[in-house]
Amino acid sequence: MSVFKQLLLICLLGLIGYGGYWGYETYLAPPAEAAEARGSGPVTIETAQAETERIYQNVEAVGTTRAVNSVQIVPETDGRIVELAITPGARVEEGAVLVRLDDAIERADLAEAKARLVERRQVLERIEQLRSTNAVSQATQEEAVARLAEAEAQLDRAQQRLDQRTILAPFAGVLGLPEVDRGARVTSDDMIARLDDLSQVELEFSLPETLFAKVRRGMPVEAQSVAFEDRVFEGQIDAVDSRIDPVSRAFRARALIPNPQGLLPAGMFMSLTLTLSEDDALVVPEEAIVFQAAETYVFAVADGTATRKLVQTGSRQGGKVAVLAGLEPGEEVAVRGLGRLRDGAEVTVKSTEPASDESEGDT
Repeated sequence: MSVFKQLLLICLLGLIGYGGYWGYETYLAPPAEAAEARGSGPVTIETAQAETERIYQNVEAVGTTRAVNSVQIVPETDGRIVELAITPGARVEEGAVLVRLDDAIERADLAEAKARLVERRQVLERIEQLRSTNAVSQATQEEAVARLAEAEAQLDRAQQRLDQRTILAPFAGVLGLPEVDRGARVTSDDMIARLDDLSQVELEFSLPETLFAKVRRGMPVEAQSVAFEDRVFEGQIDAVDSRIDPVSRAFRARALIPNPQGLLPAGMFMSLTLTLSEDDALVVPEEAIVFQAAETYVFAVADGTATRKLVQTGSRQGGKVAVLAGLEPGEEVAVRGLGRLRDGAEVTVKSTEPASDESEGDT
């Protein structure tokens, strides 16, 4: 390249650089007042006060509801259904009749057992009268007593067989869908329906093993379901498993949630929040915390001066951070304008209160 071309290229680059500088100064450079403020004037900031608030240490989990009591209604013997008093979703009381099987043979067996018992009692009475006069031997009397006991046992057996033909609700609860119809023949292996006690529900969930020492019976929980978006169900921990799964490194726990209205069914997926602890702590807004390398600090503001203070932080809640050490209650800390702050910098605190309308009421 010739010397002339090199000089021409240098001149062209110089013109481009000057043009860029002129454009920046004309259109992009901040006003002189802002530059002066950035260089030597006070820094405008917003502050917040360190306050004492109630801090909750929570952990979230998901689980599935279970009825506090749940059984499958099954017959104890084979037979044909002659009465089926099962309405899906209906609540029944303990001892209510749910199913009756045909019982004609069992009733006949019971009548026969009663008659046999009457006969054996009469025989024993006659033998006892004869025994008083030594007309019969003691062995005959003992045999009559044994036969009476045998008749009583046969009566009890016949009564029990008859009772097995009627299925009663073992506890108060809500009935599920019936699996059979009236007139069907069932065996002891057939499930007729399910009965759930939903006055309370158990919510079973898993937690990591790191929380095993912190979770105990009686801790409060709050549960929610997508089926009830605006409803929060409160309960407490009822049981904690004594084993940790070696694969998932988690343990199971169960919460008991009152369900007096029966809104929660068994098998519902729910998310829950478990409160591990609650305590009063000094808190500041999250915006006030500055993380730099291995240090955590805030800028405390007093008498127009910002002072850099190292702090120890704890849990977060609702946009605020607990400060365990480094601050005192009532201290003001900077929450806006931290980018230009330095230790010992002069500051001007900007009011966060809405300005009053001075012209209001003017005529």
